[in-house]
Amino acid sequence: MLTLLAVLEILPRTGLVNPRFTPPLSTVLRALFTELIPGNAFWSSVGNTLLTWAIGLGVVIVSGLITGVLVGAIPLLRTLTTTTVEFLRPIPSVALIPLAVLLFGPDMRATLILVVYAAFWQVLVQVLYGVRDVDPIAAQTARMYRFRPLTRVLRVIWPTALPYVMTGFRLGASVALILEITGELIIGSPGLGRQIAVAQSSGAVAPMYALVIVVGLIGVAVNLAARAAERRALRWHPSVRTEVA
Repeated sequence: MLTLLAVLEILPRTGLVNPRFTPPLSTVLRALFTELIPGNAFWSSVGNTLLTWAIGLGVVIVSGLITGVLVGAIPLLRTLTTTTVEFLRPIPSVALIPLAVLLFGPDMRATLILVVYAAFWQVLVQVLYGVRDVDPIAAQTARMYRFRPLTRVLRVIWPTALPYVMTGFRLGASVALILEITGELIIGSPGLGRQIAVAQSSGAVAPMYALVIVVGLIGVAVNLAARAAERRALRWHPSVRTEVA
């Protein structure tokens, strides 16, 4: 890491790369510290980005869980929806940008559409895998004892599906952040992505790189938080117990 930081500082100063487009690391860090001053637009942009990301991820988790459990637990629904899921899932979320802009313009809701659409499939597919992995003998025993549907979900399906759900949560959190920044860059909805686009178009190269660093740090924080939540939720699971040991 120290070597990389040194290279980023030395290359522009030696002229091996054009400092106009790739300023020294020290210049970028000074721009970053300037952005961090309280009261700057930077903080409202961070708030907008995290708010839209959190709302989108919340919608995805709830809708993905409910849909996945219903479709996975009912064979007829699984048969009827397989073709639809396989058709819609490969469609890239950025293809929805024209529709989102027509509906909402450069508004938070336009980016929210992209976030929800992209992350939903990450959660749904994992939940479907989890429900499908339920032990047939356990499922049959629950039916023989006439468990209520909610009891069957909580006692039979949930313990098996939870590792898959947490994987979907971790993947969905990362994908949601990626699409959040992408939507802000392209659509111009409020957030760090729009601030990066404005800095780039105005020639403020150092602030642009500073904002990119912030986005990268947020991505690392999201991944670490998702992994911590996964370990906490699965502390009883053999894989987590082995990892901790």
